[in-house]
Amino acid sequence: MPRKPTRPDPRQYSRLVTDGITQTASRAMLRAVGYTDADFEKPSIGIASTWSNITPCNVHLDGLAVAAAAGAEAAGGKSRTFNTITVSDGISMGTPGMRYSLVSREVIADSIETVAGAQGFDGIVAIGGCDKNMPGCLMALARLDRPAVFVYGGTIRPGAQRRDIVAVFEAVGGHAAGRVSDAQLHEVECTAIPGAGSCGGMYTANTMASAIEALGMSLPNSSAQEAVSPTKTDDCRRAGEAVVRLVKAGIRPSQILTRKAFENAITTVIALGGSTNAVLHLLAIAQAARVRLTLDDFTRIGRRVPVLADLKPSGKYLMSELVAIGGIRPLMKRLLGAGLLHGECLTVSGETLAESLAGVADYPAGQDVVRDLDRPLKPDSHLVVLYGNLAPEGAVAKISGKEGLRFEGHARVFDSEEASLQAILDGRVRPGDVVVIRYEGPRGGPGMREMLSPTSAIMGKGLGAEVALITDGRFSGGSHGFVVGHVSPEAAVGGPLALVRDGDGITIDARRREVSLAVSAAELKRRARAWRAPKPYADRGVLAKYARVVSSASLGAVTDALPEPAPRTGRRRARKGIQKTT
Repeated sequence: MPRKPTRPDPRQYSRLVTDGITQTASRAMLRAVGYTDADFEKPSIGIASTWSNITPCNVHLDGLAVAAAAGAEAAGGKSRTFNTITVSDGISMGTPGMRYSLVSREVIADSIETVAGAQGFDGIVAIGGCDKNMPGCLMALARLDRPAVFVYGGTIRPGAQRRDIVAVFEAVGGHAAGRVSDAQLHEVECTAIPGAGSCGGMYTANTMASAIEALGMSLPNSSAQEAVSPTKTDDCRRAGEAVVRLVKAGIRPSQILTRKAFENAITTVIALGGSTNAVLHLLAIAQAARVRLTLDDFTRIGRRVPVLADLKPSGKYLMSELVAIGGIRPLMKRLLGAGLLHGECLTVSGETLAESLAGVADYPAGQDVVRDLDRPLKPDSHLVVLYGNLAPEGAVAKISGKEGLRFEGHARVFDSEEASLQAILDGRVRPGDVVVIRYEGPRGGPGMREMLSPTSAIMGKGLGAEVALITDGRFSGGSHGFVVGHVSPEAAVGGPLALVRDGDGITIDARRREVSLAVSAAELKRRARAWRAPKPYADRGVLAKYARVVSSASLGAVTDALPEPAPRTGRRRARKGIQKTT
């Protein structure tokens, strides 16, 4: 007779911590935090909250964690809540503190993995609000491979006159150009950020929330809800319920985070006009999930996927305006209908992507936030991977089409973000310049700072169409203009960017997908022989540790890189015994 399938053990991990005479002390400790006899028979659900009141992105997450815990307990689990660190990109932007931003992604992933592994959680709800929280959460969930659901903290509401954080940075550039007065700058400062939630355009937070929903790791519409709203609180409650169902069915992230799921995420990010940081973070999450994903996958998919959403920073609308017309799900349904998404991918709702989109209504007539497929904003991807003698391992550009598709100019070289920003504000950067900011990569920064201050200053000074910028650092999702980042190998390890001199000709060609330096190979070899690595920024502490182990940006800038990850394609999905989440 055929053997019956093994029933999943909903207490696979927690029973190791709590069952038997030998674990009497463990139970005694848990009784002190609220456990009863009955609770020891329930699946243990960890609620990983990235709450803090240091940033509006995360200030409300403690309440959302309470809702997730209540949902898990109502569904028959026993919840325990813990926190991770978080840092604010927007607050630390343009300062030495920004070096810790990308580092925090690794610390968040490590801390969630550490607590879940130590405490024997059978399932996890992870709640993130700011840019690095979200990929950090997903990296941990992929490593742990225990039933899990991610919840996005939600987008901020618009400020006065539809302002957001990028309006503040660009007002600084306008002030330097004499177009914004002291009083006007102060008024923008006081009105742009009205309360809790993540930055309001299709910047990195909203981009990654959308990517994670497309991956199948959050419930339908989790990516498109305002932070302060009944729908977001309900999303958390339902996530708590859903993770208990996943535990009982034995469905794990490895059955959801397949190569096809990552292709769905890339497709959705492109259609939304999302942040360049999605490239870095999706590569990192794929590494954690042991899925083979490379920069060239973004090029392959980008050739056939159009940009459809007219969202800031390059477009007109804010995330809250996309929320008002239905969020990303009508867009995903359109993409599925056009054969651009893999509908068979499993999601945390218990349904396939196609099943979960079946009842989704289209956008209301007359809206122009999201274009039809036959009249895109751009017929192919705005995320352009470039190669050339300046970036042998690749670089990532964000080309909306408004900047043009080719830029040719002469290098203005700076060895730090601060030096470049001062030169821009002082008027020393002129039309035709290609601003080169180097030694800001994963190892050289260290931490690969975001260049929102220089790019916003360029836009604020009115130079957006006349000046390009190239860096081994990265960009905020709010950056726009003719910008190229993630240049690999980075300058700190002797990459070609370290050899550029003032006045060298640089060409950025989005059509040919090339970034090239008009210097002969022989001259570059001569310069390379004379080059000496700069003194490291840090010689102790977390920045020094990070710099010693971090991988290239072309691999996701991770601290546990797997050069040859094993693909997960063809893995059998387990769906029996789970009810769909309503």
